[in-house]
Amino acid sequence: MTTRAEYCVIACAEAWRDGGEILASPMGLIPSVGARLARLTFAPDLLLTDGEATLVRPDGTAEGWLPYRQHLELVTGGRRHVMMGASQIDRYGNQNISCIGDWARPRRQLLGVRGAPVNTLNNPTSYWIPKHSRRVFVERVDMVCGVGYDRAAGAHHHRVPRVVSDLGVFDFATPDRAMRLASVHPGVTVEQVHEATGFALVVADEVPCTREPTAAELRLIREVLDPGNTRAREVPL
Repeated sequence: MTTRAEYCVIACAEAWRDGGEILASPMGLIPSVGARLARLTFAPDLLLTDGEATLVRPDGTAEGWLPYRQHLELVTGGRRHVMMGASQIDRYGNQNISCIGDWARPRRQLLGVRGAPVNTLNNPTSYWIPKHSRRVFVERVDMVCGVGYDRAAGAHHHRVPRVVSDLGVFDFATPDRAMRLASVHPGVTVEQVHEATGFALVVADEVPCTREPTAAELRLIREVLDPGNTRAREVPL
């Protein structure tokens, strides 16, 4: 039986389909497994990195060197696709990882803005959210770190291909670039997604299920990429 975590791995992997020779920058366990799965299957040209200066194979062994200058060229030239986390995200894909509450007197300090503005304005940026709730999917983020579609006018490489949560997959394939429910993971209903979202999603009359992993993909996930089932720490269902 395919677990919810494995559907999430598949959904994250699909973010890099047809990307060509670009740098994958997954943040989080399930996105990392997803990027490595994509490299081993339908995205063989994908570049993986150890997060510093080495290009690596899916097993982590070195296959090349990535100088900092070249890394910046990839980042600012639209040739990287990063999958980040989000403490808050709104209907247009604005993301917050800095603080909760009024910026002048926040109730909680988080990571800080980090590289989110550069990421979102200069290369495709997707998001991974392991616990879908109204606290994360909000009407308006408390602070904009990652830039959404309503704020990115003129940014040549801005694109938010997808948002993946433990409930489903979301995109912005709508006339006004508002978030759309693209698929639900098996066992999840559209009503559950609505109840867990703090704004009105665009929803088609029929919403498909997230695609099934192939037998070969399941073997890679379970026996090669994550034999210890650490993916269940992020999505225990």
